[in-house]
Amino acid sequence: MHPPHIDPPLHTSRRTLLTLIGASLVAGPLLATQSQAAASGGLDDPAKKEIAMKLVSSAENSSLDWKAQYKYIEDIGDGRGYTAGIIGFCSGTGDMLDLVELYTRRKPGNVLAKYLPALRKVNGSDSHQGLDPGFPADWRKAAQDTAFQQAQNDERDRVYFNPAVAQGKTDGIGVLGQFTYYDAIVMHGDGGDSTSFSNIRRRALAKAKPPAQGGDEVTYLNAFLDARVWAMKQEEAHSDTTRVDTEQRVFLQKRNLNLDPPLNWKVYGDSYHIG
Repeated sequence: MHPPHIDPPLHTSRRTLLTLIGASLVAGPLLATQSQAAASGGLDDPAKKEIAMKLVSSAENSSLDWKAQYKYIEDIGDGRGYTAGIIGFCSGTGDMLDLVELYTRRKPGNVLAKYLPALRKVNGSDSHQGLDPGFPADWRKAAQDTAFQQAQNDERDRVYFNPAVAQGKTDGIGVLGQFTYYDAIVMHGDGGDSTSFSNIRRRALAKAKPPAQGGDEVTYLNAFLDARVWAMKQEEAHSDTTRVDTEQRVFLQKRNLNLDPPLNWKVYGDSYHIG
């Protein structure tokens, strides 16, 4: 992420305390009523996944260069401690702890391993106790290690990307729909609170059926984005909804359910393009 570009109100991704979400999101096989867009492929196609990473980075980092964010770390003052890495891992929400534990299992004695006791203690709070002053510099040092970069990729996929795509395929929605799920999980996590991903989806299901239940894909995705906007407005740090209004809804209004380039959108007033 790009620390100088934080003029909008705390738009870096933040989540509530995380719970295990992988198993709970996969509800069963795709039904025959899935949309044509869903049938044509998924967000896990390498080219589509690269687009997804750039879209999220435009909102999270004010940049399409998501790979430049491995080294990013700062406290953005949102009550979740340090925010860092390609998806905004947080010292206060558990996902940063999981990441450093994974990295340490793969590479014992790495530069971040000594912070594990402190990360366990500050989990659930905004405290820096045991992390300052050296943690940010050591994070940036670790980010030069391809093993740490791979650990960030793997935790992003395990906790956020794969569950979002799996649930999207189960619901019969296409690439754009799967991306709306992914972006929601990145920001809100999937804990038990009312603004978590599962509860956003539940609100949408109360208004419209997804294709897997015989519903219209565009109608359902509009209902999901309505529910997402509601959730974002429940917290001041998320109250700017342009990542929905001038990004995801733009693609939906154009019926670009497969996220096919060229893509043009805005986030927080900045314009982006993927050719």
